[in-house]
Amino acid sequence: MAANSPADILVELEEAVAACSPERCARILSGIVHLLASGRDKPQHLLVNVVDGVLLRLTGRVTPSALTELSEALAGLNIAPQDTLRHLASHEDPSIACPVLLKSRGLSAADLTAVATACGETHQLAISARHEIEAAVAEALVTRGTRAVRLALIKNPGAQFSDAAYASLIETGAADDEIAKALALRPGTPDIVLRKLLSASPEPKPAAKPNASALPPAQGPAIVAPKRPCSADYANARPEIVALNRVGKLNDSTVNRFVIRGEIANLFTALSVLSGAPIEIVEHVMSDDDCEGLVMACRASRLNWATTLAILSNRGGKRLSFAERERAQLIFETLLLSTSQWTVRWGEIAASAIPSDPGNRGAKMGVSR
Repeated sequence: MAANSPADILVELEEAVAACSPERCARILSGIVHLLASGRDKPQHLLVNVVDGVLLRLTGRVTPSALTELSEALAGLNIAPQDTLRHLASHEDPSIACPVLLKSRGLSAADLTAVATACGETHQLAISARHEIEAAVAEALVTRGTRAVRLALIKNPGAQFSDAAYASLIETGAADDEIAKALALRPGTPDIVLRKLLSASPEPKPAAKPNASALPPAQGPAIVAPKRPCSADYANARPEIVALNRVGKLNDSTVNRFVIRGEIANLFTALSVLSGAPIEIVEHVMSDDDCEGLVMACRASRLNWATTLAILSNRGGKRLSFAERERAQLIFETLLLSTSQWTVRWGEIAASAIPSDPGNRGAKMGVSR
């Protein structure tokens, strides 16, 4: 008897599948998957190509739970039937599509891009969680995805971004603080993108001027100590300060701007980042009657004298007298950078900033007066 060709065999097999009951189809499907999985360390291209059409026919005759099991099984194969993978990846049921979208190495960038473009948020989130995401796929997710998809993508270190994707994220970040912060804190974000991101951030709105008729009679300028920031203020300020420091823009000019605008949380956080001292120490030296600790913190932050004087003159409380200013400048000019850094991080300033040890609060540094 003449041997049938592979094409004839496949036609007969597909006809047999069409006549099988759903239960029988499920058993055949399970057997084919077991056959593929059992030889995962051997070349499977020929076998995969042979069974692809049969598997695809079987997917239309089994239950959703069987398709979910198939998706999970194929997701772990390095070589898997392409047509079946694409069918599962674009399935409207996320429980069927997500296993292969999340893990399958058999799906190409073009396959993933097509799903990211045509399917909804759940499918897109699964792609966004892949171990590696090519730039073309990421661009499709940024363009068509929701805010949650963009955030998940930014937080995935395996994602690669094209210039177009970065441009879109910068535009989105200008109106979305969480997107901007996530992108600024992402280790792989290029410096040029950070600069554009920071420059795109909207300027803070100026405070409304009070109605002159509602003001009390003039009694001379009163100096009011700035309100100490809360934990939420610091949490909001820190991402931008860290990003500025990464690109070398957390400098005298920036700190001066914080002082002039009264951006207390930004100022305190900047001193903490620049000096390496905990925020509690910065709060302590800013509120201390003696300016010596604050001068040390500014010196440890590598700020110049003009910036230091601006901070001293705008921290609230009593005005800086001429004698205090002269003493502060003398301390600033005679202090070694290393001494200042050690003292604000580990020395007596750090000890005096500990709330549980109020006896140390008035302790001063060993600098001659």
